[in-house]
Amino acid sequence: MGLQIGIMGLPNVGKSTLFNALTKLSVPAANYPFCTIEPNHGVVLVPDPRLEAIAQVSQPKVLTGDTIEFVDIAGLVPGASRGEGLGNQFLAHIREMDALIHVLRFFEADDVVNTQARIDPLGDIHLIDLELILADLEALARRQERTSRMLKTGEASYREELALLARYQEALEQGIPLRKTGLPPIPDLPLLTFKPVLYVVNVNEGEYELDEALVAWAQDEQAEIIPVAANFEMELAQLTPEEADLFLQDLGMDKPALHRVVEASLRLLDLITFYTIKGPETRSWIISRGMLAPQGAGRIHSDMERGFIRAEVIPWEILVKEGSVANCREKGLQRIEGKDYVINDGDVIFFRFNV
Repeated sequence: MGLQIGIMGLPNVGKSTLFNALTKLSVPAANYPFCTIEPNHGVVLVPDPRLEAIAQVSQPKVLTGDTIEFVDIAGLVPGASRGEGLGNQFLAHIREMDALIHVLRFFEADDVVNTQARIDPLGDIHLIDLELILADLEALARRQERTSRMLKTGEASYREELALLARYQEALEQGIPLRKTGLPPIPDLPLLTFKPVLYVVNVNEGEYELDEALVAWAQDEQAEIIPVAANFEMELAQLTPEEADLFLQDLGMDKPALHRVVEASLRLLDLITFYTIKGPETRSWIISRGMLAPQGAGRIHSDMERGFIRAEVIPWEILVKEGSVANCREKGLQRIEGKDYVINDGDVIFFRFNV
């Protein structure tokens, strides 16, 4: 997919702890748990109970889950928009991301320096948003100047763009991140405050109740917010899946908080999953919602997209209920779909194509 989610926040809020916990996440019955690309990049296998349920039916020799990439971004300090600290590096990395996890400090620890000398996650959001807004205003001014010069061509598109840029400027000058405005983005103008955000609140172990004002802020933004005890999750990630399950059962928890972070990351990017059963391998594939069947086939191999004939589709829950592909076919529960078929989340697909 080539999609990246950046983990950002102020210094010492637990970004790297969360990153380390994610990249050591143990998931049972899959053969691609973790691969390091470079020091601050990690590819994480997506926990997927549906894949495991399908595998109970297909009994594959190889079970392969799809992955998502996380990037641990340098901490921000006030003045980053002016290049303070690692500000230029911070902003450049954010610009490359498709979405962001904003880690907020809500834990007390005498041995971890608090650069803000207070516990105020909502204030931390405002601080980082301000830096992103200031950077966007600078980028916006450059684009407005360029677009204004192009008005002399007489093309209506430049007048329309200039009007849209003025609406961006109005929102930003009021301190409103563009992700909250509902305004359409300009594809070749990667403004930072358009990036969708998931809030992860780093809490002390066992203290998962969040500040009401913080929850209200996230709801107003229609953003998800997840409390995570990052140190606890990193320790949990070191255990085998069996050990982790027993430990969580003792604590009355159904799954690691990190699983919820990964699941929320997929929702943040509006991604869905389909599945294939081919020979000895059963596999999951993550794609953008709305993708057509030929492009889904191309996710597997470009030849399959070029030679696409049809897709034979069984919803995963029907396959699991019926217990075999043969039963689904005999009962007419497998659908035949063509080039215009929009893949649904949870489809098990058998692609037919010419070589």
